[in-house]
Amino acid sequence: MITGSIVLFHNKKDDVYKVIESFLGFEGNVKLILVDNSSNDELSCLANDARISYIFNDSNLGFGKAHNIALNEAYNLNSKYHIFLNPDIYFIPNIIDEIIKKFESDQSIGLISPKILYENNETQFLCKLLPTPIDLIIRRFISIDSIRKKITNKYELRFFDYSKEIEPPTVSGCFMFIKTSIIRKVGGFDERFFMYLEDVDLSRRIAQVSKVLFYPNVHVIHTYEKGSYKNLKLLLYHMHSALKYFNKWGWLFDRKRKLINKEILNQLNYK
Repeated sequence: MITGSIVLFHNKKDDVYKVIESFLGFEGNVKLILVDNSSNDELSCLANDARISYIFNDSNLGFGKAHNIALNEAYNLNSKYHIFLNPDIYFIPNIIDEIIKKFESDQSIGLISPKILYENNETQFLCKLLPTPIDLIIRRFISIDSIRKKITNKYELRFFDYSKEIEPPTVSGCFMFIKTSIIRKVGGFDERFFMYLEDVDLSRRIAQVSKVLFYPNVHVIHTYEKGSYKNLKLLLYHMHSALKYFNKWGWLFDRKRKLINKEILNQLNYK
């Protein structure tokens, strides 16, 4: 069985229908778990198929904690693979089969991220280094274009050819296709992260026990809005998560981060 989960929070129904249709369009044994953090259950109407279960939390538990609720159901269903899906994602259903074939070709893979595109088919640069405090500060708060672009080019691996496979230090949580045994082994999302950087933390922990692979032979569409760049409340969530992330992994003295980032930059011949 393949399970998937979407965390909802007052989303537009039409947007969520797109990802639901994408997932349920796969001709296999699937179960989709909708976990609703909204203040009302208006989105319960989305669960209009026997292959969908709907969980209403009646409060905003955060991204990772809500997905972990779905994971518990996936474990009970003996799911082989689980997909974390954003509500603003859609894709051709047959990519699920293509990704499974990739897993089966290499048993050491634990997590696969496809190429992620904007609606205009431009690439989203979501394979990233492990962040340093300086990376996040400069990219968010420094307005000097030459400095910000230099940091971003390196941090988001923009110099790399996104048509090739790579094992990046971190991938985006908007679409994470994971072996259920691996996500169970690492314990799911760290619930200390309410929103933002939980995918960085999870990627890092999964990479300690299996391969994290960027697989560009398939793609999904992501209507990505960078909410923390436009909304003060989301920015504060981002900053709070950054504090927790660096408290957990290290601020300036994170030796493993340095080694991991150096290894991938050398592998990609970054100058």
